Amino acid sequence: MADSPTSSEYHAVTMKEANRSTGTNSSHWQTHSSKYKSLRAQWHQLRVNYRDYLAEFIGTIVLIFFGDSVVATTKLFAAAETGPWVLISFGWGFALTMALFVSGGISGGHLNPAVTITAAVFRGFPWRKVPGYIVSQLLGGFVGAALVFGLFKAAIDDFDGGDRQVTGDKATAGIFATYPQPYLTIGWALMSEIYCTAALILCIYGIGDMKNMPGMHYAPLAIGFVVTTIGICCGYQTGYAMNAARDFAPRLFTLAAGYGSETFTAGDNYSWVPVVGPVIGALIGAAIYDTFIVHPTEEEEEKAVV
Repeated sequence: MADSPTSSEYHAVTMKEANRSTGTNSSHWQTHSSKYKSLRAQWHQLRVNYRDYLAEFIGTIVLIFFGDSVVATTKLFAAAETGPWVLISFGWGFALTMALFVSGGISGGHLNPAVTITAAVFRGFPWRKVPGYIVSQLLGGFVGAALVFGLFKAAIDDFDGGDRQVTGDKATAGIFATYPQPYLTIGWALMSEIYCTAALILCIYGIGDMKNMPGMHYAPLAIGFVVTTIGICCGYQTGYAMNAARDFAPRLFTLAAGYGSETFTAGDNYSWVPVVGPVIGALIGAAIYDTFIVHPTEEEEEKAVV
């Protein structure tokens, strides 16, 4: 019969097993910790490499969320009906201001495909970034509209009885996308979007021109007031989309949310106007500023004949 282990031997064996178990757990923890650090490093690298696009995505969500929310408020709640268009105009202006504060220092705060395309044509913005910016803006617009729908769904159901409508007294599609006044033809609607967006870009370029009366230190607020001014003064006829991310992306959401194909066919197939019109208007506005207002370079001033 083998001798039983002594107390000291038993303690040594127990400690050895404990150390082995601790070592296994420690190794397991180190593996998880290493994976976590690797994921953090990958995310950090991704965020650094794509921070412009992420900023455009989040910034556009902020823009659409606040802007569509003020439309929903004036549409769904009788107490907010006093001066609804003025309220909407200020709401969209402040929405853009907040969106610019969120994204402007990272990506430049384009938040608008027309702004991005115009920046590439007139301001040397890299064309290679244009597709990524536009996709980010459209995704942000879609998600922003979805957040608004989620926030106001109970109120929308109460307002339209669950019957999603694009036109008529119980229509709520206009919370998310723009629809022209019934008297407007497509041609006049397109002209309205071109005019409004040209004015927007003209003013934005003036605010950002350091040789003019620079407004870069308060640019988000100034640009927000530009949108409010356009809305109050000349935006009522079409809803002054001036931005495919503000109109086309939320329009796609309404299609997915059960509003039907009329979201794209209403108003004599108006849906293409807020996509094409802003690009044309933005290019015209930038061309006007650079042709008539932008300060000449020192070389041009030296060559000028007095």
